[in-house]
Amino acid sequence: MYACVLVAQGMVAAVNLLIPQLAASTLHPSPGELLWAVDAYVIVFAALLIPAGALGDRYGRKGALLSGLALFAAGGALSALAPDPAVLIAGRGLCGAGAALIMPATMSVLVRLTPAERRPQALATWTLSAGLGGLAGNVGGGLAGEFLTWRALFWAVVPLAALLALAVARAVPRTPSRPDAAVDPLGALILAGALFAVVYGIIEGPSYGWSSVQVLTAFGAGAALLAAFAGYALRAARPLLDPRIFASRRLRAGTLGIGAAFFGLFSLFFVNAQYLQYAKGFSPARTGFAIVPLTIGMALVPRLGARLQQRTGPRLPVGLGLVLIAAGLLLVSTVGAGTPYPVYACHLLVLSAGTGLCAPSLTLTVVSSLPPHQAGLGAGLNTAAREIGAALGVAVVGTVLASRFHGSPGADPGQAAAFTDAMGVALRTVAAVLLAAAAVVVSGFRGTGRRRSAAAGGQGAS
Repeated sequence: MYACVLVAQGMVAAVNLLIPQLAASTLHPSPGELLWAVDAYVIVFAALLIPAGALGDRYGRKGALLSGLALFAAGGALSALAPDPAVLIAGRGLCGAGAALIMPATMSVLVRLTPAERRPQALATWTLSAGLGGLAGNVGGGLAGEFLTWRALFWAVVPLAALLALAVARAVPRTPSRPDAAVDPLGALILAGALFAVVYGIIEGPSYGWSSVQVLTAFGAGAALLAAFAGYALRAARPLLDPRIFASRRLRAGTLGIGAAFFGLFSLFFVNAQYLQYAKGFSPARTGFAIVPLTIGMALVPRLGARLQQRTGPRLPVGLGLVLIAAGLLLVSTVGAGTPYPVYACHLLVLSAGTGLCAPSLTLTVVSSLPPHQAGLGAGLNTAAREIGAALGVAVVGTVLASRFHGSPGADPGQAAAFTDAMGVALRTVAAVLLAAAAVVVSGFRGTGRRRSAAAGGQGAS
């Protein structure tokens, strides 16, 4: 299960290391197409997670996991063969559809098979696997960028997915399916359309202008589709996601908190490779290894966060963790071409410690807020919040960067300085949004002390 999580998350990060190579490739992508090449995976991933989790509940999590690995391999092959940016983006989207089946299936199997007293530690390890996926993706992307090609990275997905499918078929037990679980294809379509419209508006804002008809129409369509989904789900006999579950303050806080944490984390992922290669002159392989400090906190701190949550409730680890993520972004926003790498690495450590501290508590909050028979749906909602936050983080930081920097940062030192200035503004914007979200999240955990937290852990699926 953890290996599948690592691979699915790794492909989110790997493409960030290849942005310079893709920009100079024979595909000749525009800045907007580069953003879509990164975000297509995340958008499809996020849009399909909730229905994919429901599919796992209905037809079985093992079957959903094997189907996801097959789609993942097909998307990798299509991306590797891409003759133009449109096909590359389509392949990335297909990989995202596979990942949408993989992630909730892994979490729901773990939740289903893990005793209640060990569930926080199991979910902390799941969070660690997602973080290590970021490391693996950065290292793999960097090595491919320096010694191979971006196509080689996508080809590598095919045998890797096949190997994982073989391991799943042999080692993973089947969990009971529920024929009465809601799948709701119409609701899934409306929800996916809403997410796509909102992110499209954010990405295309600098190109068309924030007050243009295209961008305002996209935002209006996103809001209208979200309202339509809520109205439809309230009337449907078996909706994909009943909006009434968000009457729970804890569930609202947990969902927003997960989205906010990964909003901050993936905004850094998007600019990290460009800063290290353009401003610092690192090779792609060195860039991949240079992000290792970002995973140290994710490896060491989640279990501390899980223990702190059991002792004090979620409010302290969640609030402190989100503030540390914002502080890390603000520190990174001050760097320039002359910043020593050890200083930059310390900034990454602050951000990674914040992620490791808050992620286990937020994950447990969401998963334990739904009844046992909806384990897949809860896992899908948790991971959807992560990926929606990631998609918006990439979109926002990329948009602010593109609106303030129009040159080629590798051209001369002046251009590199202009790039780091624009990157600083983009990261400070993300940090400000994250701090505002953190205040809302912490207020949502009012009154969630140690007793209530322990009770919630025992109510999850078993």
